[in-house]
Amino acid sequence: MPLSATDIIAQLTTLVDPAAVIGVPEQMGNYLNEPRKRFHKSAAAIVLPASVVEVQAIVRWANEHGVGLIPQGGNTGLVGAQVPLRGDEVIISLTRLDTIRSVDPTAGTMTAEAGVILENAHKAAEAQGTIFPLWLASQGSARIGGLLSSNAGGVNVLTYGNARELTMGVEAVLADGRLYQGLNSLKKDNTGYDLKDLLVGAEGTLGIITAATLKLFPKPEDYETCIVNIADPQAALTLFQLLRERLGGRLNAFEIVPSLGLDMQLRHAMLDRDPTAGPSPWYALIEISRMAGGQAGLLQAAIETAFERQLIDNAVLAESLSDRTRMWAFREQMSEVQSKEGASIKHDVSVPIAAVPQLIAEGSAAAERLFPGIRPVPFGHMGDGNIHFNFSQPVGADPKAFMALADEKLHEAIYEIVLKLGGSVSAEHGIGQLKIDLLRQVKDPVALDMMRAIKTALDPKGILNPGKMLP
Repeated sequence: MPLSATDIIAQLTTLVDPAAVIGVPEQMGNYLNEPRKRFHKSAAAIVLPASVVEVQAIVRWANEHGVGLIPQGGNTGLVGAQVPLRGDEVIISLTRLDTIRSVDPTAGTMTAEAGVILENAHKAAEAQGTIFPLWLASQGSARIGGLLSSNAGGVNVLTYGNARELTMGVEAVLADGRLYQGLNSLKKDNTGYDLKDLLVGAEGTLGIITAATLKLFPKPEDYETCIVNIADPQAALTLFQLLRERLGGRLNAFEIVPSLGLDMQLRHAMLDRDPTAGPSPWYALIEISRMAGGQAGLLQAAIETAFERQLIDNAVLAESLSDRTRMWAFREQMSEVQSKEGASIKHDVSVPIAAVPQLIAEGSAAAERLFPGIRPVPFGHMGDGNIHFNFSQPVGADPKAFMALADEKLHEAIYEIVLKLGGSVSAEHGIGQLKIDLLRQVKDPVALDMMRAIKTALDPKGILNPGKMLP
């Protein structure tokens, strides 16, 4: 017989400090209120273990009693993987596992626990003359465990890869409470299945990551950053190809933003001044890193070549840290500013890089046919094909009525185009509970069978993040 919420709370207090168990719904808000406010279930309890041993004890108990556990880090996920689906689960928050166990600049590794805030990992790496190059807008609150569980991307994927590529090994608690001790810093280890890659990106459905060995890189001496004016995404693609030829691996980021994104930010005073060189239909934010002893001015030289080839008609280079900060704020505030414009419908999709212009053109046209006056706001990682294809409501529209009418129809239209172009319906945010039905529709049935077989083998009772990811 399932345990009642009262029983769950009482039994959890025998496993950890009673003060580390939250059983009052009114005190659960910070753990339940996810960023997009799409999911509204409560939880049976919140538990905050202070050690890996306590995590093991909680998981062992949950497995014995068939209690669903939801691993949670900074609660910044955008697809509902980290919040309840049914309402009878226990959220196991890893925020107290926040120790950086070691930093080895010689080996280029850091071992950090799941609750370490990404920004603190950055600071620890930089204190040793290195960087951990996973950069994203929520780095002040996102935590290592959640970032790895969702295989986060960010703006530096071009040079350094996503979270999976930045992870050398993980430590994780399995569904029966055993500890997988996979923390290693070996660049070569050909001794069987890569279990680390299985756990990273699994959204806590196969094991609860408690720590990870992460890759560090030499700290650049400086960055060269600019915003260029471009006519359209096709011009952006041509420019990207030129820069990749000229700059190679130095090209860290190539992000695109439409003029509407700048208009929104200036209208809501989210920028103290316009960071661009002037009005343009589209902008590209470009950054390269310069290592110690490296040649300066490479980005400027490449931009001058772009001018000569008439790929751009204006540009501004950052001349100070404040300039660079403002330019990146322009890009990183894009999701936030849309909430100030009313309702918005968002898509985290990817297509082959060469297909990005076609995706944006066809997707925008399809949306306009469905809903005249809708405002397309596609932006993001042009350099790796990951576009956040968002749409803001028509000016003056009623937000609730717009969402009720447009949400399902617009998703269907955009995903149809994405799949036609050989793309993915989830580029970096994951599946969670938001895209379960969609995954069933688009994923290879054989791949789904393999995923279910792995889940059954590692979590036969289905206690780890039940109902998430797998349809």
